[in-house]
Amino acid sequence: MSNFTVTMPSGKTWTPTFVAALDEEKCIGCGRCFKVCPRGVLELVGLDEDGVHIPLAGDDDEDEEYEKKVMTIVHQELCIGCTACAKICPKKCYTHAAASV
Repeated sequence: MSNFTVTMPSGKTWTPTFVAALDEEKCIGCGRCFKVCPRGVLELVGLDEDGVHIPLAGDDDEDEEYEKKVMTIVHQELCIGCTACAKICPKKCYTHAAASV
């Protein structure tokens, strides 16, 4: 098997790396990655004391239900391999990998 590559107009070959994992232990829930992702790959969720994801309702009245907010990968299949999320993440939470073909 080989990695998926793209030939750029300059003739150079580029191997995109797609989001593979996000370390929720490191994540501070700042939302920077969410703002730069052009494809809707990510979603901010709450984590309860057992580490279970809790959807956020959008209002601050239910903050007591979760211990902290973290980013999560909800639509990995939409990732285009730009790595903008990893570039902007202050805690270096992301792991990316090339796609095999």
